[in-house]
Amino acid sequence: MKTYRGGIAGLAVMAATGAWAQAPAERVVLVPHRAIYDLALDSTKPSRDISTARGRIAFDFSGDACDGYALSFRQVTELTSEVGPRIIDARTTSFEEGDAKSYRFKTESSTAGAPPDVVDGTAKKGDAGYEVSLRAPKAETHREAAMAMFPNEQMKAVIKAARAGQTTFNVRLYDGANSGKDVYDTLSVIGREIEAKPGEAPLQRPEFEKLARWPVTISYFKVGSGETTPAYTVAFELYENGVTGAIRLDYGAFALRGTLTRLDLLPASDCSK
Repeated sequence: MKTYRGGIAGLAVMAATGAWAQAPAERVVLVPHRAIYDLALDSTKPSRDISTARGRIAFDFSGDACDGYALSFRQVTELTSEVGPRIIDARTTSFEEGDAKSYRFKTESSTAGAPPDVVDGTAKKGDAGYEVSLRAPKAETHREAAMAMFPNEQMKAVIKAARAGQTTFNVRLYDGANSGKDVYDTLSVIGREIEAKPGEAPLQRPEFEKLARWPVTISYFKVGSGETTPAYTVAFELYENGVTGAIRLDYGAFALRGTLTRLDLLPASDCSK
């Protein structure tokens, strides 16, 4: 089961209102923050085998375009089916350079208390494509001739597309998922800007009153799979500072809804990039 990193990994701007106001319109500034989402089974989607689900996402994002972006992410999900409950625990740490030239990642995932599967590596962009050097599950290197974006680079691009009034945005994404070799073609569908209204309680604060936000749905298609349906889909309300409100994770066989229950804005730098 693919975890959600935020639209926000995979899905995060200055924590001072004055700094936001001074940012040029074309520049996207991702805000350092911590967020908690409580997960539950989406009852509006028929699910195969899964009768109940609950869980939590803990998301800790820091950094800026000058020093790079660091992410610590954990998603714990308990799924109940005819054979009983099982717990999936996935943790990711990553660092993406501010200019998106390199991306370091480490993911540990386990089911039912089994020893975790570990994927650990670094991806670096070249003149054409990028190269991935894995340390785990085994040391190896592979190259991709086609260019792809890294997670925070993708998030900024989606926000720019939303600001420009685009309704769709396509990009290839590499985020170190699964074996560290998978790459996804993504389709972002962007709705009309949402008029100001009270949002979830953690977002009802002065810093968010004048920020634009849009409903966004991102579908992920594994490159080379030949599938015409997405491997999974993530939907959320996206603020122009990269913070996401309520989320929906659709894995095909079932879907989860995530409610934002806590949001802490972290100290921001004076980076001007």
